Amino acid sequence: MKNLSKAERLRYARHIQLEGVGAVGQQTLKRSRVLIVGAGGLGSPCAMYLAAAGVGVIGLVDMDRVEMSNLQRQLLHSDDDVGKPKVESAKNALRRVNPYVEVHTHPVRLEKSNALEILRGYDLVVDGTDNFETRYLISDACVTLGKPNIYGSLYQFEGQVSVFDAAKGPCYRCLYPHPPKSFIPNCSDAGVLGVLPGLVGSIQANEALKVLLGIGTPLIGRLLHLDTLSLEFRSFRIKKNKSCIACGKAAHPEALVAPLENRDELSPIELKERLSVSSELTLVDVRSAAERSLAEIGGANIPLGELPERIAELRGASQIVVLCHKGVRSKQAAELLRRSGFRNVASLAGGIDRWSVDVDPSVPRY
Repeated sequence: MKNLSKAERLRYARHIQLEGVGAVGQQTLKRSRVLIVGAGGLGSPCAMYLAAAGVGVIGLVDMDRVEMSNLQRQLLHSDDDVGKPKVESAKNALRRVNPYVEVHTHPVRLEKSNALEILRGYDLVVDGTDNFETRYLISDACVTLGKPNIYGSLYQFEGQVSVFDAAKGPCYRCLYPHPPKSFIPNCSDAGVLGVLPGLVGSIQANEALKVLLGIGTPLIGRLLHLDTLSLEFRSFRIKKNKSCIACGKAAHPEALVAPLENRDELSPIELKERLSVSSELTLVDVRSAAERSLAEIGGANIPLGELPERIAELRGASQIVVLCHKGVRSKQAAELLRRSGFRNVASLAGGIDRWSVDVDPSVPRY
């Protein structure tokens, strides 16, 4: 157990006085590791309060640089930081808040290729992002790794907060199964009242501390909505969706978040789930045109014998799933693509024949 120094006991005296925290709870915080994705509007107040509270390790994920327009609400940064990487500016600010806290920086974009690796080293994750792609990625990664996800979002004068923990309640996909098809503006597009991120980010910090300390009633299964114009707070119940593609009974959350790299095959169920949540997959059917006319599920038709000469047609594809009749030729094609420099390639296990059995019986078997 990490013991508290005399200086730390003095710093955290008001915590130690609390019956729900005490010296043992403060030591728990000192051992804790929290990852904050986004060092902007939500990440600023959340990181500052968690650092002040004595969370031992705070990780920051953000690849952006500080802009002048950030300073109206992102209090981790100042005029002198404009142009600097946000994670470095934030790290310096958090050192001033509490020199006893370690700050680990990840100056990258959170993607399917790195999400599991980065999140794995932390106890819980705070979602301080402003785009749906990363929000779903965080949720799926947290479900896969069994970590709580402290969610927050902003829109002009309104905000939302919840705690998603698939082991105890719903995940983000139980609330919003799929990303919206229409454009939803973020703060950069729609604007935001400067104080709103401070309110929402502080509530996220509060929920994170409750989860780490095991006190109170975290917002698991509840969505808190706040309106700054009326100053009204409303709480809505969220039920766990038994059919959720991420945390439901038949879910494979790792298929949603994990890259295809190092995956030789995908089952038809996994492919169906990926197709429902990602537009990055490229399907390549390596059967003959005659076979394809008998049964098909879409994708480009490049027969195996033509693939070496037509491989340039696939340049730019980030993730490729190859299919054939029963999964034999697709394995050969996938290996050929890997040797040609493609990294994220997998074969459909059992081919279109198994797809017909496991996913869509309307696809003819032949």
